[in-house]
Amino acid sequence: MEKVKENFNIQRWVVIVAIFLFIIKIAAWYLTRSISVLTDALESTVNVVSGFVGLYSLYLSAQPRDDNHPYGHGKVEFLSAGLEGSLIFMAGSIIIVKVFDNLHNPREIGELEPGIILVSFAAVVNFVLGAIAIRKGKANQSLALVASGKHLQSDTITTVGILVGLFLIKITGKIWIDSVTAIIFALFIIYTGIQIVRESVSGIMDEADKALLSEMVVYLYKIKHENWIDLHNLRVIKYGSILHVDCHLTVPWYLNVSEEHAEVEALEKLVKGKYGKSVELFVHTDGCLDFSCKICRKSECRERKHEYVQSIEWTAENISTNQKHRLEDKRF
Repeated sequence: MEKVKENFNIQRWVVIVAIFLFIIKIAAWYLTRSISVLTDALESTVNVVSGFVGLYSLYLSAQPRDDNHPYGHGKVEFLSAGLEGSLIFMAGSIIIVKVFDNLHNPREIGELEPGIILVSFAAVVNFVLGAIAIRKGKANQSLALVASGKHLQSDTITTVGILVGLFLIKITGKIWIDSVTAIIFALFIIYTGIQIVRESVSGIMDEADKALLSEMVVYLYKIKHENWIDLHNLRVIKYGSILHVDCHLTVPWYLNVSEEHAEVEALEKLVKGKYGKSVELFVHTDGCLDFSCKICRKSECRERKHEYVQSIEWTAENISTNQKHRLEDKRF
């Protein structure tokens, strides 16, 4: 719950700063009459709208699960990120249209120095806030906050490029540089929007996060208990800031219900200690079979049928299959 509150507070600052910087960039455009500065200002309108959308999505994702949403409301963050990516794409497209219009009907550039100062200030603020949003979003498993941070940092890169263009115009006096600068960074904005939409669609479709899965598998193998003979059918699904983890844990077949439950609790405690209390862990326990003896490191086992040979190292590939591991299987 603390992570959700932290995400919401950061996103609220994103909205406040977006409104403030939008006003600054409009002032810079009014002074310079630069199409590239207008490009930056138009992207800031998207910052404001998407900031409010992200804020609402974080509020909604924090609501407790109910009968209609047994897994909670976390997936709304994927929709929020998708909408934000779409808005970024639209902003880039509108900028390209404006650029071609400016090429056919060129306008005189106004006062560059005050505009450069205002735009530089906006770039610094955007970069710092974007870095904070991305870092906290990744730490708290919030795609909406990461999307906001990436948007702010793409805005920063755009602004820096535009500043370079303004300096070149000031030095050379060639107005066409303004349009060329605008179209280059409009294409970058469109690319960023496409990437954010792709990530949101992956989340909605429950695409496997291979990096997270591999990291979790390495950690689980490292802290493996003696009674955890095997782990398989591991799946990790993101619901906003919540990680839903399913797996099958193979334990000695002769453990009673209380002893099995103790092993599951130990596994849950270690996973939550690593990935936070927002993890939901659902573990199905399996009893070991004769072939499990060869990979079982349990030193004192009254029912051992075969000598221990070697352990099978868990990987993202072999731990995802829905079958117990065995040395006879050629895949291992």
